[in-house]
Amino acid sequence: MGTKNLISDIQLLIVGGGVGGSACALAACETGLRVLLTEESDWLGGQFTTQATPPDEHGWIERFGCTRTYRGFRERVRQYYRDHYPLTPKASQNPVLNPGNGWVSPLCAEPKVFLAVLETMLAPYVANGQLTILKNHAPVAAKTETVETKNQTVQTVTLQNLRSNETVEVEAAYFVDATELGDLLPLTHTAYVTGAESKAETGEPNAKPEAQPHNSQAFSVCFAMSYHEHEDHTIAKPQDYDFWRAFVPALAPAWAGPLLRLTGLSPRTLQPVHYNFQPNHEPNKAFAGLWTYRRILHRELFEAGAFDSDITLVNYPQIDFLLGDLVNANNDERQRLIAQAKQQSLSFLYYLQTELGFKGLKIRGDTTGTQDGLAMRPYIRESRRIKAEFTIKEQHVAASCRPEEVYAEAFSDSVGVGFYRIDLHPSVGGDNYLDVESLPFQVPLGALIPQNTDNLLPACKNIGTTHITNGCYRLHPIEWNIGEVVGYLAAYCLSREVKPRQVRNTPDLLADFQQFIIQKGVEIEWPPNLKLEEGDPHIHAM
Repeated sequence: MGTKNLISDIQLLIVGGGVGGSACALAACETGLRVLLTEESDWLGGQFTTQATPPDEHGWIERFGCTRTYRGFRERVRQYYRDHYPLTPKASQNPVLNPGNGWVSPLCAEPKVFLAVLETMLAPYVANGQLTILKNHAPVAAKTETVETKNQTVQTVTLQNLRSNETVEVEAAYFVDATELGDLLPLTHTAYVTGAESKAETGEPNAKPEAQPHNSQAFSVCFAMSYHEHEDHTIAKPQDYDFWRAFVPALAPAWAGPLLRLTGLSPRTLQPVHYNFQPNHEPNKAFAGLWTYRRILHRELFEAGAFDSDITLVNYPQIDFLLGDLVNANNDERQRLIAQAKQQSLSFLYYLQTELGFKGLKIRGDTTGTQDGLAMRPYIRESRRIKAEFTIKEQHVAASCRPEEVYAEAFSDSVGVGFYRIDLHPSVGGDNYLDVESLPFQVPLGALIPQNTDNLLPACKNIGTTHITNGCYRLHPIEWNIGEVVGYLAAYCLSREVKPRQVRNTPDLLADFQQFIIQKGVEIEWPPNLKLEEGDPHIHAM
């Protein structure tokens, strides 16, 4: 490591510039805090950008069920297309413009556009000196101190520049772990869990008989592609192609044969299903096929001749990587697993180009910002999770556990809302899909407060969920809600000289904080008289 410098003039250090980290920075800066935001890659935005995945959202998202800031972000994305792209008059005037007309989300757009909008939102705070952003930096060490209450406080976090290897030590009043895998938790000795808990521990109907801490969901290295029917964009044969072409996942229930095929399993029924795949020619409707599933640019929305192909985003079952647990891996092991996953993704593209004859498929690094065309970072579904003051369990949110109910369990300390199916992809421990119905749920403040650390807060997929409930709390609008509330919580605690757990456990403080975030545009309750079928996420209906 190089020379270590000290930064001590900030109030909030946010480690991780993904969805939650960026939302946290916006909220904290809006309240006047001095903030340092770090990111391991060249781009902020996480799931939206570096992981190249359009937002998975519920059917009410245009009206309610997210924060005001998140809704503003979405509208800015639409306006970006109106301002910078040659949309047809009809598309430009559409108030709910979906640039890709992908059916997974009402806002499928290119990663580079999500990035441009997010940077524009953060720019005023960078300009006035409130916000400092350190890209290509990762946490490597931390110092903590145990206080009289026997809970610890974080004193400093050391960050390493991934290009120069120089390090910087950061002092702050509050620290936020917004990393994709909860990397700040072990460095700060904050208690956490990984993988699957046991039924004895959680009482969840779908929990394991015994804990399996290394059994996490698959991750994926996504990529974007277009199709040019009379051209040949076949890539060089991937080094591991022969392995991946023959690979059959060792899952229970069994997969439907080799993974790199257009036949798989329905996540909801676990019955074999054949995926439709017709580049540029699938019907524009839900469940039409893989091409329109996560399409991020639909050429028919733009003036004639502007684009000679759609662009679609590949986040399909065929690229779920099942051969290693990224969560518990050390850095060298992580790089090896990610390299293998990249080979899997490239092998699937090569399979489509050669064995299925779609040689006109072109990988689009211009929209993901990479030379190899793959996403900058793997798409992460599961992280380390804090041992929280309150843990959200399957019983709280699953429809099967709450018969005749329209809503998940109500939490008196709610600081947000979300809705998504309990959606677990196949796991490295050999489990197949677990995809079951949930009910519109709340985000309890207790799930954001570690049991043993006073001034560290989670802002990503590392909150107090279980392996199972992580499956419905891990999506873009919910992560944004979590990060935004954490930014407000840090500001609230600093202004009143209280700790997060005091806010949760003191009725007057809790009510005051809830009113504070409501004024900021955070919804903490669902409207009455919801019709569930209107909000059901499309995800995984194939």
